[in-house]
Amino acid sequence: MSLMKRTSLMPWVDRFFADDDFINRWWKEDRLPAVNVAETEKDFKVEVAAPGMKKDDFKVEVKEGTLYISAETKAEKEEKEDNYMRKEFSFSSFKRSFYLPENVKEDEILANYKDGILYLTLPKVKVEKKEKIKKIEIK
Repeated sequence: MSLMKRTSLMPWVDRFFADDDFINRWWKEDRLPAVNVAETEKDFKVEVAAPGMKKDDFKVEVKEGTLYISAETKAEKEEKEDNYMRKEFSFSSFKRSFYLPENVKEDEILANYKDGILYLTLPKVKVEKKEKIKKIEIK
């Protein structure tokens, strides 16, 4: 079972944006950080490329089987000279979410931020497959 990216509730919108290179580059690639997901026998490894941020900028949560990764950063710069004043600020944020398979130990997820990359380790637990059989009563 693999980690799945959460998609839009309106798939036709995703298809529209995926088909247009300009919009795809401008909207998706520039606004969302790249994410690598790898699976081993023991865990899933998730890497989120978010250079220029600090570890306190991130919020990582698990809710109802979904992993939510978000970050927000703000910067403000002010210059004052004799005849002018200039004030600049920047703001960036993103949100990513992934459906977790049932074999992830949600309580033991680890996160670390180093050199512009957020590293997540999602340990696995063995899940016995239960054959779902529902008996139908004949009346």
